[in-house]
Amino acid sequence: MKSLIHLFLVSLKLGLTSFGGPVAHLGYFHTEYVKRLKWMSEKEYIELVSLSQFLPGPASSQVGIGIGVRRAGILGGLTSFLGFTMPSVVILIVFQSLLTGTSQLDGLITGLKLVAVAIVLHAIISMAKNFMTEWQTILIAALAVILTLTIHTPFIQIAVILLGALLGFILLNPKKETKQTKVTHYVTKKTGIISLTLFGALFVLTPILARLSENIYVQMMDAFYRAGSLVFGGGHVVLPLLEAELVPTYLDEATFLAGYGATQAVPGPLFTFASFIGAEIAGIPGGLFATFAIFLPAFLLIIGMLPFWQEVMKNEKLGTAVAGINAAVVGILVSTWMTPIVTTSVIGWIEAGIAVVLFIMIALLKLPPWTVVLVGALLGIVVEAVF
Repeated sequence: MKSLIHLFLVSLKLGLTSFGGPVAHLGYFHTEYVKRLKWMSEKEYIELVSLSQFLPGPASSQVGIGIGVRRAGILGGLTSFLGFTMPSVVILIVFQSLLTGTSQLDGLITGLKLVAVAIVLHAIISMAKNFMTEWQTILIAALAVILTLTIHTPFIQIAVILLGALLGFILLNPKKETKQTKVTHYVTKKTGIISLTLFGALFVLTPILARLSENIYVQMMDAFYRAGSLVFGGGHVVLPLLEAELVPTYLDEATFLAGYGATQAVPGPLFTFASFIGAEIAGIPGGLFATFAIFLPAFLLIIGMLPFWQEVMKNEKLGTAVAGINAAVVGILVSTWMTPIVTTSVIGWIEAGIAVVLFIMIALLKLPPWTVVLVGALLGIVVEAVF
């Protein structure tokens, strides 16, 4: 019990202080778990990070879950997840309650929408540098942009991700991996198989149940679980998947983007954007349920893959499919940035100027995201008041 309490307190501290997105989170984790606490070696940490990058879902959260599993089994993974995720969940649900039912916050919403313009563009550039390094990956990304801009169906993102995997497998050459170190796993292969089976069963069954029932929680389970199962390349990619599923059926575009902007200001994983949306749809219970639904795939996948990871990565060709997926999600994010983010946020020269200022702050001046959110919110309020 003492080890679980210690694990929770360490994770909670990280959840309260880890600003800057998944890459920054991995840096905080390294400092805390590897350097300070010495809970694992550098090689073991790199192995866990590589697994989280291979799987869909929130990379930093999956690393945190994996570290918790190493300390105290599955219960340790759950404890680590709760500590890291809880602060941002609480903050965003509170923010949603303050935003609801008031017309006095139009300026704040305007500012947060422009924050989304700047931050998503910055994420696109960063991801493109990492994932679009060859003509083949550029081609895959370009096809993803064209398809998602011209074909408007709820499942186009899924189709593009699958196409990216196929093209990557066909067009890309496998890269030789460095020799892997032997890592002790803290879940059995039997547990892993059960976890992966449950993941697959829920992925197949939730859309079927959503067609059979109009219950709001069944609909939310389908939307958030599927989004959590398909996000490759970082938390920003959850934006187009949730936008396609939930806007405008359950909430309007302005509120959706305002919540996304607010998510940039809080520490912890970007996936807690789901907490804001769920609270907007069904109050506090909805916020908690949406959080559970979107993180559940990450938990099942990391538990399921830990016992098999080294065997899987012996297949070098598998990495080409992942590279194709990563390029495709860059293209999906580009098309979402173009529409609806820019088209609904930048409606004049003043808004365009604010978006440029915010982009310079985060991309060139390297200011922390919470300062960009604060400035964007204030400028939005001023513009709304003056103009």
